[in-house]
Amino acid sequence: MRKSVPEIDFYAGVECYCTNFKGINGTIKKINEEFQVSEIIDYTFLKPPYFSLIQNNEHKFPLYLLEKHNIDSNHAIIEIKKKSGLKLRVLGIKDAKAETSQYASCEQTKNLPRYIITPKTKLTLLGFLRTPLSKSALIGNSFKIKINQTSDNDIHPFLLELNKIANFYGLQRFGSERMVTHLVGKALLNRNYNKALEYLLSYTSEYDSKFSKEIRERIRDSNNYQKLINILPKGMDLERNILSTIMKGKDSLAAIRSIPINIRRLFVQAYQSYVFNKCLSKSLSCNEDIQKCKDGDLCFEIEKPLVFGKIRRFREGIDSHNDIIPAIRLVGYNYQPGKSRFDHITKKILSDENILPKDFYLKDLQELSVQMGFRQTLLCCSEFRYFGMLDLSFKLPKGAYATTLLRELIKPIDPIKAGF
Repeated sequence: MRKSVPEIDFYAGVECYCTNFKGINGTIKKINEEFQVSEIIDYTFLKPPYFSLIQNNEHKFPLYLLEKHNIDSNHAIIEIKKKSGLKLRVLGIKDAKAETSQYASCEQTKNLPRYIITPKTKLTLLGFLRTPLSKSALIGNSFKIKINQTSDNDIHPFLLELNKIANFYGLQRFGSERMVTHLVGKALLNRNYNKALEYLLSYTSEYDSKFSKEIRERIRDSNNYQKLINILPKGMDLERNILSTIMKGKDSLAAIRSIPINIRRLFVQAYQSYVFNKCLSKSLSCNEDIQKCKDGDLCFEIEKPLVFGKIRRFREGIDSHNDIIPAIRLVGYNYQPGKSRFDHITKKILSDENILPKDFYLKDLQELSVQMGFRQTLLCCSEFRYFGMLDLSFKLPKGAYATTLLRELIKPIDPIKAGF
C-alpha cells in the first residue's frame, strides 16, 4: 500500500509515489555540509586541444570553478558581478541550502581575476577554453547527503525499487516554502502581468515567517510602498526591484523586466515543469508503465550511465527495449503533440489549464519564451551507495533532482520541515 502524498507535493503537480517502500522519515539539509553537490561535465572539455592552463590566441575564454554555500546560483552570479563586474554563465542552477561546486564561464577575455571570494562564494580560475562552456558539456551531478533523525535505517527494500523512481521536478523548481514560481509563469502566459506581480509581491504560505506575512499583506496597498522599500530584508531583493520600478511611474511590464533575466526566465520554465509533473503523475495513476516504451512513444537512446543520445520514435516488434528510455515532450510554443500515450495526457492537462502551446511565445517578453523539449520519464540514478547512519552518495543525469529520490526514500510527512 503506497503512502498518501503531502499536500504541498500536489502544488508542484506531484500526485503520487512511485515505490511501495514505507519510508524512513528523517530530515535533510540540517547544515549545508550535509548536502553536497558537484557538477559532472564531459572531461573532454578539460583536456587539450579544448582546454589550456595558459591564455593564448586559441584559448581565450576563462573557465572558472564556482563553490558556494547558503546562496543559490543565480544570486551568487549577481553577487560576483557586483563585486568584480564579471558576467558569469553557469550550466545549471544549484540550490541555496547546500555546499555546491559547479563550472562557470564568460565571454570576457581581459582583466580576468584569478580568485574572487565573498562571504558565500569562492570563484577560482581553472584555465581557458576555445569557446565559452555550453550546456551540452553538462552530464549530471554527484551528491553526498546525510539523512538525520530516521526511524529506520533498513533501506534494502528501497534499493530493489530504485529503478522505478519517476523523474519529477523537485519542489525547489517551484519555490519550495513559497510555491509561487509556476503560478507567476502561468500568469505571464495569460498575459496577466498585474496578476504575476501580485503573486510575486503578496503571495504567502504557511511556511512564511510572521514578519514576511505582515510585509506581504502591507504590499497589497500601494500607499505603503515608500515605507516598505526601506525595511525589506535582503531576501526580498526582487520585491525591492519591483517596488522601485513601480514607484518611478513605470508599468507592470517594466516591473517584471526589472527582475534579473536569469531569474525571470525561471517563471515560464517552472510552469512547463508543472505540466510535465502533472503528465507523469496522471500516467502513473493510470498504471502506465513508465519504465518500458510502447508503440508510438518517443524514447532516448542510453549511450552510457547519465548520458542520453538521440531521441526517436519506438516501434513495437522492431526496436529492442534495451538501452532506451521513454521520453515525454515538454510543452513549448512549437509543441506539436504526437499520438503517444503521454501526448494524450499532456493535451488534456493543457485543456484543463486553459493554456495553448502558442501561449509559450511571449511577444512582449520574448526572452521568456519557451520552446518544446524532451525529458526522460525515469530518474536514472547511478552509483548509489550508503554508509553507516545513512550517509548517501549517488549520481544523477543533468536536470534530475536529488530530492525526488529522497522523497521516495524518506516519505516525509511535511517535506518543507524535513528540509526539502
